[in-house]
Amino acid sequence: MDSATCLSLAVQESPPVHALTVVYGQRHMREIRCARALARHYGIEKHSVLDIPIGPLLDSALTDRRRTLPRAGTRGRSAIPSTYVPARNTLLLAVALGYAESHRLARIYLGVNAVDYSGYPDCRPEYLRAFERLARLATRVGVEEHRSIHIRAPLLRKSKADIVRWGERLGVPWRLTWSCYAGGAEPCGVCDSCRLRALGFREAGVRDPTVPMGRAE
Repeated sequence: MDSATCLSLAVQESPPVHALTVVYGQRHMREIRCARALARHYGIEKHSVLDIPIGPLLDSALTDRRRTLPRAGTRGRSAIPSTYVPARNTLLLAVALGYAESHRLARIYLGVNAVDYSGYPDCRPEYLRAFERLARLATRVGVEEHRSIHIRAPLLRKSKADIVRWGERLGVPWRLTWSCYAGGAEPCGVCDSCRLRALGFREAGVRDPTVPMGRAE
């Protein structure tokens, strides 16, 4: 839902839009199918799906199907959960940075969130500021042209309810989005991502079309 809201905003603010989806070894392909559907829905300029199979190298419940996904409420607020994927945003941003420089694009939109989030260290404002500094130092456009490729994270300080409300104004097709860590035919309803999503829709007073009618949220 965060990436879809970012995509909708980018289509309005910075057309034409190029979208990048990375298959890095996550537990399921449901989110990849949703990304393709969203790209078709918005008629974006180019959607690239890259297969970078680094999952077996990373210690995460999102890349190791033998591990049990944590249920919401089973850890302290300060703990980094087992669904944290080491260096994931750094790897994704590095690919996006190379793509943006190669295609003369000025902004990278990223749907990270530092309010209603699961404790991931690479979703914090200080991390994004540090990566933007890196982008200036590590690119030809930064060194020779003194031009920055900006990291645009419009959802960074918004709650999930704020994101739902904003997505409603933007016309985000929620039916094409997927948040559940488990994949499957329906959202599990108990993982961190499902619970945060449910809370956002409930507080915004909007029905989530991906949740079957009659199921308690």
